[in-house]
Amino acid sequence: MESRVNSKIRTLIVIPCLNEAKTIEALLHKFTGMMDGKNFRVVVADGGSTDGTRDIVDAFVKNDERVTLLPNPKRIQSAGINLAVSTFGQDYDYLIRIDAHGDYPDDYCLRLIEDAERTGADSVVVAMDTVGHGLFQKATAMAQNSKLGNGGSKHREGAKGHWIDHGHHALMRIAAFDAVGGYDETFSHNEDAELDFRLRKSGFRIWMTDKTRMTYYPRSSVLPLFKQYLAYGRGRAKNLLKHRSIPKIRQMIPLAVLPVFVFALLSLYHWVALIPLGLWIAACLGYGLWMAIGQKNPYGPLAAFSAMVMHFAWSTGFWLELLKFRGKKAA
Repeated sequence: MESRVNSKIRTLIVIPCLNEAKTIEALLHKFTGMMDGKNFRVVVADGGSTDGTRDIVDAFVKNDERVTLLPNPKRIQSAGINLAVSTFGQDYDYLIRIDAHGDYPDDYCLRLIEDAERTGADSVVVAMDTVGHGLFQKATAMAQNSKLGNGGSKHREGAKGHWIDHGHHALMRIAAFDAVGGYDETFSHNEDAELDFRLRKSGFRIWMTDKTRMTYYPRSSVLPLFKQYLAYGRGRAKNLLKHRSIPKIRQMIPLAVLPVFVFALLSLYHWVALIPLGLWIAACLGYGLWMAIGQKNPYGPLAAFSAMVMHFAWSTGFWLELLKFRGKKAA
């Protein structure tokens, strides 16, 4: 499809990363290629990579002045993007955020800009297709693409283009980003949902596009997946505490998982305490079996296990953050 993007539109593409030597060169080739002839800059905000990522970007920069390597001493993504915008943002109209763990269509940026111009949106968010390669990663991708793993999240499932409260960050008008103060750097995770809350509160509008989407590659083993969702749970709790908002139903259900585990300890005194835990496990395994049969996908049962890891980690992170907050208040 021929691009209708005005060549005068100025776009800042930011890739926050840490140890992404396997993917960073391909991403740089992709985005410099798709934006050729447009007014843009690609900034790699590196949080101190030690796997050769910086060397790869340095070599690319020598041959393409449109690419910049920006050290991110605070290491986290929110700080890296804020630093890139504060350093270069005054010269650009749009910010496009790229996840180094993802893959993108060849016209990704162009479709985002077109939809922003067409709708007048201040932020354009995208749906995600989660894809795996190894056994556990494929099962985790299956879980994350299902209601068992995503709870019906719109940016996981996708839908016809519509206005939305929150989605996976893709494009934002830099004027809107600056107006609300950018990302809150106390958030290592869930910073996108927190920023969306402030955008909406300030009257800015968020559009879920159906013109493009991204591919995401999940963690490929249990411990990294657990740590990721533990951090997600903490981030969600911080968001709710900061803005005094109420969790959605799809978020409240997995919140019960840690209490169910704790309650199960009472089975030492009476077996009835195991019933809630047993029902949760049975529900997850049943859903996984249903996916295996309905979708003819043998990864269904293992996807149920991945979903249980995500539920338990998310719930644990959420409650740990609440307890930390109560501890601070008590002190």
